[in-house]
Amino acid sequence: MFSRSTVLITFLFSTLLISASLPDIKMPDNGLSFQLIEGYQDYKVVATHYRTDKKELRYILANPIALEALMAEKKPLPEGSKIVKIGWSVKPMATFPDALEADQIQRVEYMVKDSKNYDQNGDHWGYARYVKKGDVYVPYAKGSAECVACHASVAGDDYLFTRFQKMH
Repeated sequence: MFSRSTVLITFLFSTLLISASLPDIKMPDNGLSFQLIEGYQDYKVVATHYRTDKKELRYILANPIALEALMAEKKPLPEGSKIVKIGWSVKPMATFPDALEADQIQRVEYMVKDSKNYDQNGDHWGYARYVKKGDVYVPYAKGSAECVACHASVAGDDYLFTRFQKMH
């Protein structure tokens, strides 16, 4: 079902990212905890993006609930869906100078479909952003308002920018 590259990418995330428990930190405005996505390293990569404004490579991962819906092209995504975005700085690849590769994690962001607790904007999503400062993560001090405002531009697509990128 998944190609060798998907398995390799998943393995790399499992070994390169956080190996211990995630820190017990919460977003200042909605209380979403970094620990809510414990185990996200085992989620499947569903897309990649390059943010030109931030010069950042982003890997987009989905938990099994979201993955199944994205693969079947079913929207809106069901309750319990989690989408995680990992933003990496980039650097020239030492072995192939015409290419760039991921360098250091800059941020981990996520969305969780939870209409009971996060429907203040009619979107049924809770948003969280954790920025890496040195060796630790801190919640984004401005809260989730920027996430809500930005994702409103894709309201007709269940507030998702991500489309499942098939690997075949």
